[in-house]
Amino acid sequence: MLNNPKTMKPPRFLLRGFRRPSDVASAGLGPLERQTLEEVWRRGETSVRDIFVSFDKRIAYTTLMTTLDRLYKKRLLGRRKDGRAFLYSAMVTNEELEQSIAEDVINGLLGQNSEGVEPILACIVDAISDNDRELLNELDRLIKQKRRDLAEGD
Repeated sequence: MLNNPKTMKPPRFLLRGFRRPSDVASAGLGPLERQTLEEVWRRGETSVRDIFVSFDKRIAYTTLMTTLDRLYKKRLLGRRKDGRAFLYSAMVTNEELEQSIAEDVINGLLGQNSEGVEPILACIVDAISDNDRELLNELDRLIKQKRRDLAEGD
């Protein structure tokens, strides 16, 4: 009996140059940046010294200063002057960061035009239903809600 090509799943492999969402986050943020951002989320508004102490002084103070400055320049942290030092606070939540990464990945997959999008959408639906059938219901609900929102906007 021949396999139906429409129902067969392609083998899983990684294409050269393709990065998974977790890899995208890692590439956009180095390990120390990620750890530092997580510490700022945990603490709220904080100083370099506070982070330095929370890392048990394992990282050089100046390295943490540079790391916090990089996160500020990436607009992930805000800062305000407090005497001679800066106090840093998160500009995004962990959920917002993850959402942004997911949007970047999806936008990268979909590209700028609608040609060739159907296989990608089918793959997304397959991946959702393979992981959790309830998520498929949630996807359907979200699509219907988005259609209502768009109709109200017209």
